[in-house]
Amino acid sequence: MPGSTAADSKRTARRRHCALLLAVAVDALGMGLYLPLSLLYFLHATDLDVAAIGVLVSVTTALALPFPLLTGRLVDRLGPRLVVAAGQALQGAGFLCYLTVSGAASLVGAVLVTSVGLRVYWSSIFTLIADQADAEGEAEAKDQWFARTGMIREAGGGGGALLTGGLLALDSARVYDWLILGSAVAYLAAALVVVLAVPSVPQAPPPPEGRTGIRALLRDRPYLGLIGTCTIFALCSTFLVLSLPVYVVQGLDGPAWLPGPLLALNTLLLATCTAALTRFVRRRLTRPRALACAGGLWALWCAATASAVLLPARTAVLVPFLAATVVCYTAAEMISGPATNALAADAAPPGSRGTYLAAYQYSFAVANIVAPSLFGLLFSQNRLLPWLAVGLLAVLGALLMLRLERHLPQEPPLRSAATNADQAGTDTATT
Repeated sequence: MPGSTAADSKRTARRRHCALLLAVAVDALGMGLYLPLSLLYFLHATDLDVAAIGVLVSVTTALALPFPLLTGRLVDRLGPRLVVAAGQALQGAGFLCYLTVSGAASLVGAVLVTSVGLRVYWSSIFTLIADQADAEGEAEAKDQWFARTGMIREAGGGGGALLTGGLLALDSARVYDWLILGSAVAYLAAALVVVLAVPSVPQAPPPPEGRTGIRALLRDRPYLGLIGTCTIFALCSTFLVLSLPVYVVQGLDGPAWLPGPLLALNTLLLATCTAALTRFVRRRLTRPRALACAGGLWALWCAATASAVLLPARTAVLVPFLAATVVCYTAAEMISGPATNALAADAAPPGSRGTYLAAYQYSFAVANIVAPSLFGLLFSQNRLLPWLAVGLLAVLGALLMLRLERHLPQEPPLRSAATNADQAGTDTATT
């Protein structure tokens, strides 16, 4: 019966969604447990100083940069599900190796395994999400899947970070090892969930010979333009956590406690409101225009944050003003995240989505490399220069996205084919 078939389809979609959200949540919990430790664990486990550890971690992490494109080709051949699980398993194995770190050589080995796993995971998870969303057959599904997985990632990471912060207050040497072990177990459990609970999706046939792989990607000028523009937006998206603490304390002479609650407000909004805002915007704007809107909000955030220097240094004035600017920033982030991921997935040719989305991940890698040095160099010259530079980049990204829109695939209507068919049947019966 048609009603029974529709109900079965909804139940299948719900199970598919819940399994993937569970895997993302457990994975995010593992990262959240580790992030507050970061370099602290190696200071605890070795006799190396901070400078030596920082150099070793940075250089070793850079060694994993070639892996996204290799991962993309693997995803196109095998499908994303097992590749995602392999990335999570590698991260879990890497954190188990952390427990054996005692010097420079073992540190490099452990960080390398973890970094490769991280690159493999991020170079395949977006393809897995896009494929699972496509299986629903809804035009709006992809945006909502990316929005909800982003919310779960924020909630899991924030919960893990809070748990780690509380346990570190115990001031016990064994807490470090238990937290690292907890991260390892979380990643391995997430890999099991992906393998056992996330259903496989039939892969699209590969494109004709000569229209697949890295060479085809390098000839795809609109997609390369999309990657370049998304690199600008990724830079904007990484700037809050990097810049706000230094700017508030040193640039505005604000209270040292203020950055923590402001960043917590950002995390709370991302974890609770992304799906609702994505649905609201998606039903009114195409994805490129939504991204242009996000660029405008980021430019407004930069202008408002820079203008905080004109305010009196009283906490009663500064706190609500900066909270309002963080809300503006977060709205841009909530709009841009699902839209960029869904747009990058839909713009990739069928059968080459793995390679294209893996290349798209370099936008985040470049942003993470550039942002710290950009902020440091500009802030050392003048406290307002970082906001001027990032604000202009946000405007540039918005303009480029509007120019790219006509070169990217046209978006389908928001109403699904199934909904249209049901409506057509109803109209026929009425007639």
